[in-house]
Amino acid sequence: LGKALGGGVMPIGAFVSNKTIWEHLFPEPWLHSTTFGGNPLACVAAIAGIHVLLEEKLPERAERVGNAMSLKLKSLRRRFPKLCVDVRGKGLMMGIEFPSDEIGYEIAKGLFDSGVLVAGTLFHAKTLRIEPPLTLTEQEMERALNLMEKVFKDVNAKHFESPRIPVRKAA
Repeated sequence: LGKALGGGVMPIGAFVSNKTIWEHLFPEPWLHSTTFGGNPLACVAAIAGIHVLLEEKLPERAERVGNAMSLKLKSLRRRFPKLCVDVRGKGLMMGIEFPSDEIGYEIAKGLFDSGVLVAGTLFHAKTLRIEPPLTLTEQEMERALNLMEKVFKDVNAKHFESPRIPVRKAA
């Protein structure tokens, strides 16, 4: 745990494991040290963040909204099978895979132009990461997915639909 624990602004992190892994990795836990370890302000920020997570039931919201988002993204995948190769994730951390980096970039740009921020993965753009905040509402998710559907339609038409040639009737 890192960025989430410190709200993305405080230098704090945590390692969580079961007893077996812990004992294997750290037989002498006090030997593991860090320059910024024990920062009081960062610890207070982390504790406050944990309280907000629990009081506002943000993990439960992430699961509920994430499940709804997953269903809708999988529906888009079925509607655009040549465009959307895979949808995967858990909670609000989702990934959408496209057939190429080019198409991934095109989808990302269309979404960005519509006000929806996504990012490629570390290694390529054909898989886009969707990582909204835990405070995302159902209405915000619906709006983002409606915009995504429009971008999917446009990119799908450009790459996978045959141009329609007008048919003239004989005079």
